[in-house]
Amino acid sequence: MIDLDDQDQRPARPGAAPVTAGRKIALGLVAAFVAGVALGGVGISKLRDSRAQRERNAVVALVAVPRSANLEGSSAQGYVQLSGLLMVVNAGPAPITVRGVTAERPGVVLRSIEDSRLLPAGGTGQVMVELRFDCAIAFQPDPLSLRLSVETGDARTRAVSYPVTLLGSDWHRDAMTVCPNRP
Repeated sequence: MIDLDDQDQRPARPGAAPVTAGRKIALGLVAAFVAGVALGGVGISKLRDSRAQRERNAVVALVAVPRSANLEGSSAQGYVQLSGLLMVVNAGPAPITVRGVTAERPGVVLRSIEDSRLLPAGGTGQVMVELRFDCAIAFQPDPLSLRLSVETGDARTRAVSYPVTLLGSDWHRDAMTVCPNRP
């Protein structure tokens, strides 16, 4: 049957529709590939930035210095017990929270006696500590290794060791004024 009402239509060439559809599919695939490359590049950039930030937050660099220890003290049987201050400087690139400080060796016991202390990058804070010295052997030339429990910006707790010299420090001077038998 031939329809005579539609006079402007021409018969389609064989293969014309598949070529147009093929081009559309190819253009769609190219566009999807370009979009994937662009999104992948942005994603990798964000991942690198995130990784660099995590690495900066994980770095702990600090300095600890004995400060005055004459806040309160007592002596008995050659031992001195004092409360004092430890100055801590955050030399790292991110804030840290000092959770606690301990140290022990023959003649010396030290522990922090206050809650956590938040230190911004480049900031300084003082931690209250309790010190117990054996007046006869506590103050030797080798440094005392402090163990600081530090929480970094990534919410992980790390143990950091830092040596401090007691001989000649404020703690040494203050303990010697209380020691019953000064060596």
